[in-house]
Amino acid sequence: MLETSARLLRLLALLQTHRDWTGADLAARLDVTTRTVRRDVERLRELGYPVHATRGTGGYRLGAGTALPPLLLDDNEAVAVAVGLRSASDGTVAGIEEASLRALTKLEQVLPPRLRHRVRTLRGATVRVGVPGAAVEPDTLMAIAEACQRQERLRFDYRTHSGSVSVRSVEPHSLVHFSRRWYLVAWDVDRADWRSFRADRIAPRVPTGPRFEPREIPEGDVAAYLSLQLSARSWPYQATVLLHVSATEAAGSVWPGMGVVAAVDEHSCHLHVGADTPEALVWMITSPDIDFTLLSGPRELATALRAQAIRCDRALRNFPST
Repeated sequence: MLETSARLLRLLALLQTHRDWTGADLAARLDVTTRTVRRDVERLRELGYPVHATRGTGGYRLGAGTALPPLLLDDNEAVAVAVGLRSASDGTVAGIEEASLRALTKLEQVLPPRLRHRVRTLRGATVRVGVPGAAVEPDTLMAIAEACQRQERLRFDYRTHSGSVSVRSVEPHSLVHFSRRWYLVAWDVDRADWRSFRADRIAPRVPTGPRFEPREIPEGDVAAYLSLQLSARSWPYQATVLLHVSATEAAGSVWPGMGVVAAVDEHSCHLHVGADTPEALVWMITSPDIDFTLLSGPRELATALRAQAIRCDRALRNFPST
């Protein structure tokens, strides 16, 4: 039989799996009597753990309490929390960097050597490329997230790239973390269209507005819609090509931010791209090294593609064929 302190920890670990346990099940798992289980539950309650009795089954459930009692984490959970705290300490949410470092320091102090080694090995082998995105105030993210969850209209001051500010009224759909930035995807009430907004440029107004019925997001998926907005529609030159491979095959050659792949059938897919020049579009379309058919785009793109073909053909004129 387990000693009392070890048994309490084991009991707490079982309760933290967020399922209802009957007294008999817990007794069997701990190899004790149901009477011992009842006594151990009372000890946990005295320590501040809100263990609730479930009706009809003579069982128990760990509830949410007003205090924050200690948590029990398995090895993988502990490593995941440590990695997440490290990312948060230099992430894009303003004001939580110091708190994340404090929590990480406390966690690493109590990690067993084998887990501390795993965390440090992962940290030492990881390299961050590029600068972090613009930081967002936690209160702003919470206000947006709550409006999304409650399906309530959100009004906010929005600052554009040029610095001008306008008041927007939207039906928020989702808060998305994309390419080191936070974005709000929402239905713009005044413009009667879908829009995406950088969260670091949003200053929410309170209170929120009335409830609304959710609308169907374009492209059928919020991530696909935002990716299309950021990679194609925001550019002065845009094009769509038919790639002669499946969307699954194309996905390995098209990185996020370059373009959006949309399946047509099991043998082909669409690639939507955007760029600031027709020549840049040529590079984006041809770089995946996949046969394609140009479906739509500016006339300048067709001219640039022909010029590229002529340039490549000219480069091979004096090159030996064997």
